[in-house]
Amino acid sequence: FPCVQSTNSGHQLLRDPRHNKGLAFSEAERDAHYLRGLLPPAIVSQEHQEKKIMHNLRSYTVPLHRYIAMMDLQERNERLFYKLLIDNVEELLPVVYTPVVGEACQKYGSIYRRPQGLYISLKDKGKVLEVLKNWPERSIQVIVVTDGERILGLGDLGCQGMGIPVGKLSLYTALGGVRPSACLPITIDVGTNNETLLNDEYYIGLRQRRATGEEYHELLQEFMNAVKQNYGEKVLVQFEDFANHNAFDLLAKYSKSHLVFNDDIQRH
Repeated sequence: FPCVQSTNSGHQLLRDPRHNKGLAFSEAERDAHYLRGLLPPAIVSQEHQEKKIMHNLRSYTVPLHRYIAMMDLQERNERLFYKLLIDNVEELLPVVYTPVVGEACQKYGSIYRRPQGLYISLKDKGKVLEVLKNWPERSIQVIVVTDGERILGLGDLGCQGMGIPVGKLSLYTALGGVRPSACLPITIDVGTNNETLLNDEYYIGLRQRRATGEEYHELLQEFMNAVKQNYGEKVLVQFEDFANHNAFDLLAKYSKSHLVFNDDIQRH
């Protein structure tokens, strides 16, 4: 990914995952961006950073710990995250996506640190366009959206299904070359029928049973209309891990008005 100029400097720049390079900032960059003293004096190439992180990842015996470490890296140094994923795709693909992402979704409430992606819930009915406008990026090309009802083979994980669109979009970037800033992971929270989650004190979603019928479809209709209004007609919407009864309905309903697909039920 080409180096993009950041308007941030100093401490802010080190907290900006898109432009932060950690110890890879050169002497000149440290002076230009007011980083002198905010980093240890060593200058470490991206290649050496990659070698160190792969060494650390391989030392973990628990796959979920590898997932957490990769998500931490994505939030800290986006360029290094994708370099790592591209250069070690066979080893790291199962970490950021299936199968490890399944366990991550099951435990999402417990391992939750910072919000990733956009959450739209029944509470936002009538305000979905406003919610979309809260996302800082304007030039969105791909949206992966789930309602969390059928996450992999694990069933209804409600709001905790967010790990799926986040993981899937990291593949769009690493394998498809789509800019990370053009990708938007979304979870639509209409409740969950998973009793374990409803009784889990760490659950991060709506504590109610799933909305169905008119209430469900009205929220999805508002969402699809808002997507087109905010991002235009060319944005791709991938429906991910919806239960089959809704997956087929949504595809049939919106395939003529929106650019949509669902790789769970479409294979071409």
